[in-house]
Formats: sequence, structure tokens, C-alpha cells
Amino acid sequence: MKCKIAFGGGCHWCTEAVFQSIIGVSKVEQGFVASIGENDAFSEAVIVHFDDVFIPLSVLMEIHLHTHKSTSNHSMRSKYRSAIYTFSVQQNQEVISVLELLQFQFRDKLITQVLPFKSFKASRKQIQNYYYSNPEKSFCESFINPKLQILLNKFSKYTDQNKLKHLKHESGEINHTEFQGS
Repeated sequence: MKCKIAFGGGCHWCTEAVFQSIIGVSKVEQGFVASIGENDAFSEAVIVHFDDVFIPLSVLMEIHLHTHKSTSNHSMRSKYRSAIYTFSVQQNQEVISVLELLQFQFRDKLITQVLPFKSFKASRKQIQNYYYSNPEKSFCESFINPKLQILLNKFSKYTDQNKLKHLKHESGEINHTEFQGS
């Protein structure tokens, strides 16, 4: 079934690249998401359109938690809100339940919020699809590649290996780096 969910946590260039590299994700909209109440200011995020036959929501959530600092309440959290934005009450309840189950994978408490989606502003066209348009840029190599290597290491079953073949060593082995960046 076709579904959508929004994720915020780190730089939206990073988050966009991670979800563009997943099998079953048909579209990633990069930009800024706002929720309600004290979270009504726009924060960097992506909307992920996916087919849950190929990639369950729970796996997308797990990927999200492992590819940004989901346990760190750092000074940039207003720009990089660690959040999962839901599009219905039912989805909200599912996300809360899954988030509780995923907590056991982390030593520290997850700070990721579950928030209702309110509105979206797309990024400028020039910076959309940032990683796959600029993989050789130093930002991509320093901050995005390590997140993509987490995909290859922990979630290879769900990863589009063709898109990430440039991350493998010439020997064919994956470059194993455990780094979460922003």
C-alpha cells in the first residue's frame, strides 16, 4: 500500500539521501516541516513516500533513528528537530508504539518526538536531490557517506545496492564506518 511519513533530525540533505537509497521508497520531498503548538516553526525534514509491501514503516523508523543523533538534545535542535511527523491519528498511534519498541536498541533515551504533520515548504530546486547530484562534494563525503554506510551495514536488505556501489572498496567489501553526523 502507498503511504507517507515525514522525518526530521539532521540536515535534510543527509536525510533525503538516506531515504532515496531505500528499496520501496518512491519519492522523497526535501524541505521544512511544521507541526502544531510549540513545534509550529518550520524545521528541516523530508516527506517519504513508500510502499509498505517493500519497506515497513517500522524499518523506516529504525533507519531514521540510526542515521541521525536521535538521543542527543544538542543546540541545533530547533533547526534539526528530531521528529517523526504523522499524517493520521492511526499512524500516530502506530509510530508511538514502534518507537517504544525501538528504544531498547539505544543506551540513551530517544528524544525523537512524534508530532502531527501540519505543513511543508519545499527546499529550493537547486538543493533538492543534493547528494545524488553532488556525491563528490566534501560535505557529502564527510557527513552523508557515513550515514549511507550505516544503511549498507545494518539495513542492506532494504538498501538499493546500485545507488550505493560507490561506497564499496575496490575489493568489493563495504567500507564499515559507524558515524552518525548531525
